[in-house]
Amino acid sequence: MSDFSEPVAVATETEVAAVRNTIRELCASFGISYWRDLEPDRYPLEFVDALTRDGWLAALIPEQYGGAGLGLQIASVILEEINASGGNGAACHAQMYTMGTLLRHGTPEQKQRHLPAIASGERRLQAFAVTEPGAGSDTTRIATTARRVAGGWRLRGQKVFTSRALHSDLMIVLARTTPLEDSQRASDGLSVFLLDIREAGRALTIRPIRTMTNHGTTEVFFDDVELPEDSLIGEEDRGFHHILDGLNAERILIAAECVGDGRWFVSTASRYAVDRVVFDRPIGVNQGVQFPIARAHVAVEAADLMRQKAAALFDAGAPCGAEANMAKLLASEASWQAANACLDAHGGWGFATEYDVERKFRETRLYQTAPVANNLVLAYVGHHVLGMPRSY
Repeated sequence: MSDFSEPVAVATETEVAAVRNTIRELCASFGISYWRDLEPDRYPLEFVDALTRDGWLAALIPEQYGGAGLGLQIASVILEEINASGGNGAACHAQMYTMGTLLRHGTPEQKQRHLPAIASGERRLQAFAVTEPGAGSDTTRIATTARRVAGGWRLRGQKVFTSRALHSDLMIVLARTTPLEDSQRASDGLSVFLLDIREAGRALTIRPIRTMTNHGTTEVFFDDVELPEDSLIGEEDRGFHHILDGLNAERILIAAECVGDGRWFVSTASRYAVDRVVFDRPIGVNQGVQFPIARAHVAVEAADLMRQKAAALFDAGAPCGAEANMAKLLASEASWQAANACLDAHGGWGFATEYDVERKFRETRLYQTAPVANNLVLAYVGHHVLGMPRSY
């Protein structure tokens, strides 16, 4: 595998099983208490370093640049197993999905300059700056601008919910390079840039945003940040179309994390329903406890099939926007269903931090809203897949 734009060979069941077992062993070496002790906002640096050391965060980087040259199918399994172990793959998932933009649209020189350092862990690409406070989910309405100056570009504006910017060396930024009123379509006139956070200096301000989960998210301010000419990824004014590869990968990987969460909730609830004895019998004998857990299991397994379909299409280089979005919606709803079944089964103990249910409950709730709200997924399917009028 030499280039991300070429189809990736489908991994065999044996290869997938080997990856699962290895990731499970790595996660077991940290244990679930590791994640509990990170609350409320400490970054899991030791865990991310271990993933980097073993090459897992370079899974999508071609071998010629020091990576493993694997596909999104395997990348999704890595994140799934992290979440299924009780961890949180959000600490490092951006380094995988940003590859969809850089590897498909970066120049050979950009790849040679950045990818070996990312693969080795010398540099981290964990920040994906797209969302803005005034645009929300309508990416075409962003106001951050990049204008040409002598020797490059000058970046001005603000981003919000740019997770892990404080733990990244590089940042992918979407900015408007042609005014909206001068663009034929709203999706035109946007460009993608690769920003070196360390070189930006005081022109770049990063502020943490405290949230209900330990997600390391921030707001970012660009006060005339100077970018070199070769920081542009792909074609000028075609950035919206370029980041779609990253966004589709992101949705598929988030779906995998939700599948992992769902499996953690189902297995945790099932064990508790067997072990917890009330009135001289395990609570799992009661259909009111057993059936919600079983139904959640069915929903998670069904969502996993859509995740696998979307990943296979992505790896084949085929269009997968609909499948990626549907996988994210189905998996996030299934994990939330499983979370509620697990919390209900635990009763009051589900709210106790020592059981980790409440932490995972908070973490998986995020994916109803991010990286795209499920109502926006339905709007996409209704308009782009089913041909109905645009609803927003």
